[in-house]
Amino acid sequence: MDLPVMPPVKPMLAKPASGIPDGQLYEPKWDGFRSIIFRDGDEVVIGSRNERPLTRYFPEVVQAVLAAFPDRAVVDGEIVVADLTGNRLDFEALQQRIHPADSRVRMLAEQTPASFVAFDLLALSAEDLMAQPLERRRALLEEAFEGVEPPVHLTPLTRDARVAQQWFEQFEGAGLDGLIAKRPELTYQPDKRVMTKVKHDRTADCVVAGYRVHKSGPGAIGSLLLGLYDEHGSLASVGVIGALPMARRRELFEELQPLIAEWAEHPWSWGAPQEGERTPRSGETSRWNAGKDLSFVPLRPERVVEARYDYLEGTRFRHTAQFVRWRPDREPASATFGQLEQPVDFDLADVLAVR
Repeated sequence: MDLPVMPPVKPMLAKPASGIPDGQLYEPKWDGFRSIIFRDGDEVVIGSRNERPLTRYFPEVVQAVLAAFPDRAVVDGEIVVADLTGNRLDFEALQQRIHPADSRVRMLAEQTPASFVAFDLLALSAEDLMAQPLERRRALLEEAFEGVEPPVHLTPLTRDARVAQQWFEQFEGAGLDGLIAKRPELTYQPDKRVMTKVKHDRTADCVVAGYRVHKSGPGAIGSLLLGLYDEHGSLASVGVIGALPMARRRELFEELQPLIAEWAEHPWSWGAPQEGERTPRSGETSRWNAGKDLSFVPLRPERVVEARYDYLEGTRFRHTAQFVRWRPDREPASATFGQLEQPVDFDLADVLAVR
C-alpha cells in the first residue's frame, strides 16, 4: 500500500456542547465503529479509533470498498449495522461482529451485514487533503461518492441550523446518537477534539441493584448497577454508573455493605455464584477488555439514584450513565420505564436518503 496518507491514523474527535452552535456544517452523529478506510487498488485496510485494524471482521465492507471507493482514497466514516427490521441502528449486533473465529465472522457478515457511512476525505489519488479546509474535502467527497450505492453511504450534511435541530429531534428514532457540528474551514487534525458533538441529555430515577468492585481491589466501588421496573413488575438491568471520585467510591463501599443481598432473594438471581464462589458469573469477561471482570455483588433494591443518560437502546442505556443525586424521597417501585422519554419513530432509510 502506497498512499499519501498511510495507516494508522487516529480519527479527528469532537468535544461535547449543550446546544447547536451557529454557522457550522452539521451532520448526524452515527452510532457505530469509527473507522478510517484506506484503499490502494486491491488493498484495503479498515482502521479503528484505537488504531487496531478492523479489516478481518468486516469482509463485506472490504468488498463494498473495492466496488464503490475511488481506486486510491482514504475516507473517514462509521461502520454501522441495522436491526432485523432495517429501520434503526443496532449497536449490540455490531459489537457481536468482533469475534476471534473466522467462521463466525463470515457467518455474521451474512446474518448482520454492516454498512459504511462516509463523512470525510483525507486523501484522494496522490493528494493529501488533511491540510485542506473541510468545505473542499466535503466537495471532493461528494464528487467521489456521487451515485454510490448501499452498503456504502454518504452522510447527510446541512448548513441550516434549523434543519440540524430537526435532525437532532427526529433521527434519534432511527438509532442515531445526536449531531456533529464542524467549522467550514476546519483542517483534519487526528486525535484532536476540534469538532462539536451535541447529544441528548436526560435523567431517570433508577434502583441500585448491585455493584462491581473497583479494579484497585476490595474497599472501593467500581460501578453501580442500575435497574428499572417493567410493566410486569420485574426489575430489568439497564446500565451502570461508573464515573465517581475515588474518595466517594470508598465511602459508597462502606455505605452499601448493609444492603448486600442473598442471591436467592435477589431479582437477578441469574448472577448467582456457582460451586460456592463469591464471584458470580465466574470467568466472564468483556469482549473489549479481556481482563475486565463482569461479576457483581447483589444489593437489596432499596436505594434510588437519579442518573443522567443520553438515550435508551432496547432496554438499556447506550452509554455509561452519570451520577446526579440520591433520591431518598422516591420509592424503588416508582423507578419504572414509564418515566423515560420515548424518541419519535424514524426510519433509518429516510436518514440515509437525505441529500
